[in-house]
This record gives sequence, structure tokens and C-alpha cells, in this order.
Amino acid sequence: MRTSSSLRLPSGVLGLTLVMAVMAAPQPAHAHSKPKEVKVNEYAPTLPQPMVAPAANGSIFQASLGYAPLTSGARAAMVGDLVTIILTESTQAQKTNSASTDRSSTIGITPPTTGALSLFTASDASMGGSGTFKGQGAAEQSNQLTGAITVTIAQVFPNGTFLLRGEKHLTLNRGDEVIQISGMVRAADIDSTNSVLSTRIADAHITYTGKGEIARASTQGWLGRFFSRVSPF
Repeated sequence: MRTSSSLRLPSGVLGLTLVMAVMAAPQPAHAHSKPKEVKVNEYAPTLPQPMVAPAANGSIFQASLGYAPLTSGARAAMVGDLVTIILTESTQAQKTNSASTDRSSTIGITPPTTGALSLFTASDASMGGSGTFKGQGAAEQSNQLTGAITVTIAQVFPNGTFLLRGEKHLTLNRGDEVIQISGMVRAADIDSTNSVLSTRIADAHITYTGKGEIARASTQGWLGRFFSRVSPF
């Protein structure tokens, strides 16, 4: 006489039940979420450093708060100060070359009048050749950029030079214009109005770009650019 009974399920049904249970289980929140990459603007303005509480050393002058000599007046000298860059970029290049060659030669042989070679006439044994080459090339390019842009001091170096960095966005009725500039400048090159010429900036990176219908109209289409790259002519 049996006192208990057990329920047996097919192995295939049991395996399917286990898979569905695992899929229905809640997954950790971090399993599907990825950290978003924060885009850092390289030309973003550098804000001034927060003021720190003066040390209780009984001194009126605190070098940690920033130092600029009295003779410099109100000139920019610390991180976050504004400096106006006067754009005076003008470049011009020109190159020309030319080459010309000329060469000619003539050979004449008079065949004998007797013997086996007497069948040829003087015109049959004459030879001549000439060659002429002439080449010329010229290249000329000029660029000019004028205007003004105000940037901030991003870093102050121990030798008295500053790292300037900034950008300007212009939104016009036919598109957008962006000017970006960065470089190093000496403190002595900044005048009393906190202005400096762009020609006094070392390792200068100046970018002037635009987008909109005017910029698109002056750009070759993608299919034309493709054929201009692959064309052997």
C-alpha cells in the first residue's frame, strides 16, 4: 500500500520553466545603464578661482590671493581675467617656375651608286628628329583675418606667461559663425586696456568656421567629392 505519490515533469518542460524564471527575475539597475559621456568644451571660459580665507598670520599682504605689481595697474594677471585679442592675421605666398628645352638632330647617309646598295636613293637613307618641351607653373595664396575676440586666462605659468583660450559664436540670419583661439602670451605684451595683438601669441590656434545655407552653397557635394578623390584625371 502506497502512502505518498510524487509528480514528475518531463525534463524539457522543467528546463523551459527554469529559463523563464531566470528571465523574469529583476536585473540590477547598473546592468543596462551606461554612464553618459560628458563632452568637455575645450574653449569654454575659465572661471576665476574661488577666494580662500586669508591665513591668520597677522600679515596684510596675502600672496595666495593673487599677485600683480602696482605698476601694472588693472591689467589681467590671474586665472579667469579677461583679455581682448586683436586679430591682425595676414599671410601671402607666391611661387612661380618655368622650364623650356629644345632639341633637334638630323642624320643623312649617301648610299653608294654601284653594287648591291645602289638600289637605294639618297632620300631613302636620310634620318632626322626634333623635340621641344615647355612647362610653366604658378601658385599664389593670400589670407586675411581681422577683428577682435575677448578670451580668458586659463593658466598662469611661473615664467610670467599666460595661456589664453576662448571662443565666440555669432548667429546670423543665414547661418552660424564660430571663432576659436588659444595660445600663449607674455604678460608684458598685454597693454593697459588688457588687449594684445594676435601676432604676439605663441603656438596660436585660430579656427574660423561657419555652418548654414551659405556654407553649404560654397561646399562641394558629397558625390562630387567622392569622384574627385577616385578620379585618376
